[in-house]
Amino acid sequence: MVSAVGMPFFDIPLIVRIVHRKSSKDISLVWTVGIYVCILGMLPSSLVSPDPILRAFGVVNTLLFTAVVVAVFRYHPICRRPK
Repeated sequence: MVSAVGMPFFDIPLIVRIVHRKSSKDISLVWTVGIYVCILGMLPSSLVSPDPILRAFGVVNTLLFTAVVVAVFRYHPICRRPK
């Protein structure tokens, strides 16, 4: 259970790096969206699973990777509005 909940917390250094640099230009939007779609696709199964470890992982992984997606899109040059 600790590993399942702990693993997604390794997204936090990525988020911090993006926000600190104010850039996510080195992160692929295709990769980000692909991973996110897969995570969202697995979430319903994890929520109905009788396995509490899978449920915990599904929820925590979805929440933290949502933060990654927000940071990547907010700071990606393609997605930024011109000033």
